[in-house]
Amino acid sequence: MDSRLADQEDNPVQQVQSTELIRTSQSWDGVELPDYLQGRPEMVAIKYEIPAGQKLGWHHHPVMNHGILVQGELTIISADGKEKVVHEGEAVVEMVGTIHHGENRGTKPVILYMFYLSQKGIPLSVPHDDLSDVAPSIIGVEPPKETTDKSLINK
Repeated sequence: MDSRLADQEDNPVQQVQSTELIRTSQSWDGVELPDYLQGRPEMVAIKYEIPAGQKLGWHHHPVMNHGILVQGELTIISADGKEKVVHEGEAVVEMVGTIHHGENRGTKPVILYMFYLSQKGIPLSVPHDDLSDVAPSIIGVEPPKETTDKSLINK
């Protein structure tokens, strides 16, 4: 028997599979996502590695983003106390314009791939070092309508 034929019988052709992980027009907290920015888009992909026991600082995103948690477990907490636990293999759509932070409360590092729909000059996130001046019931801050808002340009 031809060895190529034997290989084909031992290794049947694998079919390509696709699985939709998420389709939504809302962030994880149920808030509707804003309209697309006007102008030329800038797509950004970032790999985050968060050690066990570490927290990210408080921040908000002025642009839409979503990601896939490939390792660990990430807890996202909004300034008003809402929490979302993202498990390994899950997709998440982040809040836009709402102050929040993430925590790795698990025992292994979190590996998270995030994908941002931005524009040149708009930061992917805006830090909030101190929440003492922010009301505990904060709902969020307005996302940018256009890139001409100079307050959003990186300096």
